[in-house]
Amino acid sequence: MTNSLAHLLEEKRYLTSDGATGTNLIARGLPRGKTAEEWVLENPEAILALHRDFINAGSDIILTSTFGGSEIRLSRSGLKDKHQEINRKAVELARQAAEHSQALIAGSIGPLGEMMKPLGSLDEGTAERNYRQQAKTLSEAGADLLLIETQFDIAEAIIAVKAARTVSQLPVICSFSFDRGTKTMMGVSPTKFAEAIEILGVAALGINCGKSLEDNLTVLKELANATQLPIWFKPNAGLPVIDTEGNAAYNVNPAEMASYVSDWITNSARIIGGCCGTSPEHVSALHTALLAEDIQ
Repeated sequence: MTNSLAHLLEEKRYLTSDGATGTNLIARGLPRGKTAEEWVLENPEAILALHRDFINAGSDIILTSTFGGSEIRLSRSGLKDKHQEINRKAVELARQAAEHSQALIAGSIGPLGEMMKPLGSLDEGTAERNYRQQAKTLSEAGADLLLIETQFDIAEAIIAVKAARTVSQLPVICSFSFDRGTKTMMGVSPTKFAEAIEILGVAALGINCGKSLEDNLTVLKELANATQLPIWFKPNAGLPVIDTEGNAAYNVNPAEMASYVSDWITNSARIIGGCCGTSPEHVSALHTALLAEDIQ
């Protein structure tokens, strides 16, 4: 690990990550059908403002707006040829937001959005090239660590981690989404996840997105029993409620979410933030609860 991440983990018992990117940008005007990556170029002030709000809320680590920043995913928005520009600019915006703080920048790398062969059309070579490209660009642009997040397939996650480690010396965190409650859509359990990924030399294992807070706590308990690595934990603000126009609302408020913090740290979560539906206000409540636990 780099000195900065290692130092933070040694200096503090618990770290605060940030909250959601997509749902917050939608609340701030991101049109339906547009991606956060598009706004990196078209509306950088909105990206910058969200980063700053999370830092002001207490985030020790903020994620770049590059979850869908691989070449293969950007091609769906007609931005294939701008994948390097978008990833570099996203790191630049996060770095600008963090310039007067000690917050670290995590280069966000999401799944490629296609199933691996034989279930889908994505082959290993294409997957490896996409992950290698994005990890290299984020690293060279100045990220402090790489976060391979919202994974669900062991085969793809292994390719992603190995690809990142071939082009970067930055610490890598790998986080899975257990979107079927206690397993991923590919049937992966927290124990299988830990067994497959820990041996690749990652800095931490993670859980993000997923289902309800209760389900994510069950997943956390199993993962804590399967690994000695630090655990990255970013659950959603509960389950979404879909309105008549197809918009998702997350109804767990900041105080309710923060009430889970004691259970999360009891079960070995070290880096805590939020995924879908978590606002800067949620992050502030989580950070306050973590500070209270830290002084006990």
